Amino acid sequence: MLEKLLRKTPSNTNIKKRKAPGKDAPDDIKDLWSKCNKCGALIYREDVKTNHYICPKCEGYFRLRARRRLKMIVDRGSFEIWDNDLETANPLDYAGYKEKLQATQEKTGMNEAIITGKATINGEACAMGIADARFLMGSMGYVVGEKITRAVERATAEKLPVIMFCCSGGARMQEGIVSLMQMAKTAAALKRHSDAGLLYISVLTDPTTGGVTASFAMLGDIILAEPKALIGFAGPRVIESTIKQKLPKGFQRSEFLLEHGFIDKIVERAEMKKTLSDLIRIHNKKNPQENVDISDEAKISIDVTTKEISPRTATAWEVVERSRDSKRLTSLEYIDGIFTDFIEFHGDRYCQDDKAIVGGVAMLGDIPVTVIGQQKGHNTKENVARNFGMPSPDGYRKALRLMKQAEKFKRPIICLVDTPGAFCGIEAEERGQGRAIADNLFEMSALKTPILSIVIGEGGSGGALAMATSDEVWIMENAIYSILSPEGFASILWKDDKRASEAAEVMKITAFDLKALGIVEKIISEDVPACEQTKVALCNDLRENIQEFVLKYKAMSAKELTDNRYERFRKM
Repeated sequence: MLEKLLRKTPSNTNIKKRKAPGKDAPDDIKDLWSKCNKCGALIYREDVKTNHYICPKCEGYFRLRARRRLKMIVDRGSFEIWDNDLETANPLDYAGYKEKLQATQEKTGMNEAIITGKATINGEACAMGIADARFLMGSMGYVVGEKITRAVERATAEKLPVIMFCCSGGARMQEGIVSLMQMAKTAAALKRHSDAGLLYISVLTDPTTGGVTASFAMLGDIILAEPKALIGFAGPRVIESTIKQKLPKGFQRSEFLLEHGFIDKIVERAEMKKTLSDLIRIHNKKNPQENVDISDEAKISIDVTTKEISPRTATAWEVVERSRDSKRLTSLEYIDGIFTDFIEFHGDRYCQDDKAIVGGVAMLGDIPVTVIGQQKGHNTKENVARNFGMPSPDGYRKALRLMKQAEKFKRPIICLVDTPGAFCGIEAEERGQGRAIADNLFEMSALKTPILSIVIGEGGSGGALAMATSDEVWIMENAIYSILSPEGFASILWKDDKRASEAAEVMKITAFDLKALGIVEKIISEDVPACEQTKVALCNDLRENIQEFVLKYKAMSAKELTDNRYERFRKM
């Protein structure tokens, strides 16, 4: 039966224009059509099926049955169902609950609101849970919590990643406090899975609310969502009736959560299978240095080579202007040129997604890495969207979240620094800008994974240092790293910001000055200032150097890493 259910999903998404049947059309013709519950349009059923169960008129997503989603996501014939024999009891002796369960089971053909098991996705093995809203709105009773917990425990024992497709109205009212306890039980199982260094991906679909949102749904290492899914703790009707206010359009939808930093990525249904398999593949990739016994002598002998760079001939102020040039390569351009398979993650999981910070996972040759960059734009529109590369507290918290994730999965961290400084607006102060920067310095000093920071443009003050508390700091030949801008320095010390060019010389902020002071370990040569025309050569050079850095520092134990990092700054 399962083999039949897991037949390949049709891949054709070219929807033909069709004329809806009239009132007098035969019933067998009418049965081929249905009504979209979002836009109300009459739509041809086969078109919906071939379009991944998305309305071809309004692009609204239909809720998927659990087995239908299995068919779309897992490899044919690979699904092994787990714990399908668990039976739901009636812990509160709630009147009519037993009969309601039986009726729902007969209607849906499911014994409970979730299917769990093991499968492969494009060849990548994982444990999986898929909720079904047809079964009492996917609510989490004892059996749902038990099936999830058992699946996570078994995945932990078998060292499998877990993928959970969430679709639920929350805790199951008919089971009362017993249902509430499933929130803690599933969270505790996921904590053990996480402590074992294993990947958990949560996929939020429409709707994901209540106690499910407040437990396993929001605990993913990576949280994905389908477009326009309703996601929240209290439902919209409850909120409106409580606060007596009309909620704004789009409130509690996937896009709202992405903007406010709670999810990593919105994924179209047609791209979900590939996205999931790519994420598992990157996390399953073993670093070539792992589990290799390398002697102390060998560790010392590995070093990063670099060509000799002639001392600068430009003035300090000319270097400042080059570092700020609108044509200068940005973090995303270096990421594109140096790494492959980059998947960007969003949000700090607290408040917001700061677009001045970009980050995610990527491949450096055969080595999975976490890469994080401060992002400017090339024109006014892009710079406004990126806040001119000045991160808010949310950006630094996003960066730290990604760094802690890298530590868990033993991925080296590559930081690309390019900011005039941390944003100093009212909102930034309200959300704790100083504390956010301090937290990064505190945590980065002891992260048990290699960290490399490269100043690619401006390295302004604590806003730059919050991404440069690392094992080594490199700097591009036409970049700067300073206590603050030359204009600010001249204004504070000389009460005259017109003396900025003079201040630039005094401050010792160029690559060569910084190398002489022992602030940076390496200068990356720019025969021509970094721009689109020099991108390929610069990225090839950087890739080779970064790979050698990774080999050098992956050979160290966690204690060696943190001790060396401590001593690096202790000498300054």
